[in-house]
Amino acid sequence: MNHMKLEFDALSENEPFARNAVAAFCLSLDPSLDELSDVKTAVSEAVTNCIVHAYRGSRGTVVIECETEGDAVHIRISDSGRGISDLKKALEPFYTETEDEERSGMGFTIMQTFMSGFSVRSEKGKGTTVSMSKYFGRNKSSEVANVE
Repeated sequence: MNHMKLEFDALSENEPFARNAVAAFCLSLDPSLDELSDVKTAVSEAVTNCIVHAYRGSRGTVVIECETEGDAVHIRISDSGRGISDLKKALEPFYTETEDEERSGMGFTIMQTFMSGFSVRSEKGKGTTVSMSKYFGRNKSSEVANVE
């Protein structure tokens, strides 16, 4: 088991840093390029949600914690921002609270699709925590090519 914790300002320029830091942490699990891309995409979506929705232009912090366990990485991304007023509705595809901006409302759907496990907890005025897991190697073929 290995553990990592990052804390950084909720600024858009920190999103690539967060995505790449988590990807680098996963390398010890020998992910395929597709698996690594899935993790990077999900982390990017979660961090972007913190930056865009949690703090709405005000200063804030994003915290990422990662832990490896066997062939899995468990990722928790949290903020202490506004929280989500209607979590059930927020989990619906295409839902967004920022209608005036060009947002697709697909962040949570993308996270659920690209990761093996996903959950979100939010409290109005106290923040949101997204928990995700990815199991590596499940789609790798165990067949050995026959050489004749």
